[in-house]
Order: sequence, then structure tokens, then C-alpha cells
Amino acid sequence: MTQAEGTPRTDGTSAALRAAAAVDLSAVLGLLAAAALPTAGIPASLAGFVVAEQAGRLVGVAGVERYGTAGLLRSVAVDPSARGTGVGRALVERALGDARRNGVAEAYLLTTTAERYFPRLGFEPISREEVSPAVLASAEFQGVCPTSAVVMRRRLGGGF
Repeated sequence: MTQAEGTPRTDGTSAALRAAAAVDLSAVLGLLAAAALPTAGIPASLAGFVVAEQAGRLVGVAGVERYGTAGLLRSVAVDPSARGTGVGRALVERALGDARRNGVAEAYLLTTTAERYFPRLGFEPISREEVSPAVLASAEFQGVCPTSAVVMRRRLGGGF
């Protein structure tokens, strides 16, 4: 099983990854609310989002908003029942891989709680001045996330 298909869990089961669909919106918003993540700007179609499903329920989500050749990784949330199993990593890699195949060369994110997690996934802290102007104009940078949030970037060219 590849990461794109699912993520091995310590109990031998797996979470299947797939593109999110509009019918997932309620469950996605629930995951984000439970994780205290912003829901403003989430497209009803969930375009650019992937979800992890286990035993018929969503246990994770991640999305990339596209701004030309730049992307904004957002809304990475994993249900407590699936944390520590690799679901978060698999969601991020799948979302970034999809974005890269669609022409995104670098991804940015804002975080107030996971600045120690994302370097393990290839992200590095940067200043706001280094962010693509198109991404800086996003709702996330314009007020959804606090100015105290850590900004990080990962270049996507050349594989993972």
C-alpha cells in the first residue's frame, strides 16, 4: 500500500486517502472546529482538499489553496483517534503532491501550534516578506490567522 492509497496504522488497519468532495463538507468543518482551526474561506466544493477515511468516517483533512505557482497548505487536522499513526503526514504529502502535479512550485503555511511538526515534512520558517504576493493576499494572511502565526515554506520542485 502506498501513502497515496492509505497510511499504515499501528493496529494494522489503514486510513484511505481520497480527494475530498462537497458531500464531505460537514465532516471536514467538524474536524477543523474540533482542532480549533479556521473554517473561513473553505470552498464548499472542497477543491484542493484531501481526506482520510477509516471505517466509514473521516479522520483527517488537508487542503492546498492555489495561487498561480504558489500554494497555501491549510486545514491540516487529524481526529484524536488517528493521531500518531502517520495520517497527518500522508495527508500533507498527498495534498502537496496533487498541488505539484497541478503546477504549484512552492507551498506556504501559517501555524500557531505546529511549528515543530512541519519541519519534519520539509517546511522551513521564513519571514512574511518572503511569501509570494498572491499568497499574502489570501484570507489566511489577511486576518484569518493572527499575525503572530509562524510562516513556513516548502519548495515542491524535484520531488519529496
